[in-house]
Amino acid sequence: MDDDLSYICGSCGEEIVIPFDPSQGTRQEYVEDCPVCCHPNLIRIEVEPAGHIIISSELE
Repeated sequence: MDDDLSYICGSCGEEIVIPFDPSQGTRQEYVEDCPVCCHPNLIRIEVEPAGHIIISSELE
């Protein structure tokens, strides 16, 4: 499994690369400020049983 994931900031449209820690579970949700525009994004990560990772984000 890759240790980095990326999402698109809902405010500025930049692609943001974030580290992924699988030890935190197969369903993760947290808020992260965009390092470019500082707007908060709600990040959701889900690891499917087959290992496929789904990441989504929306403005907080």
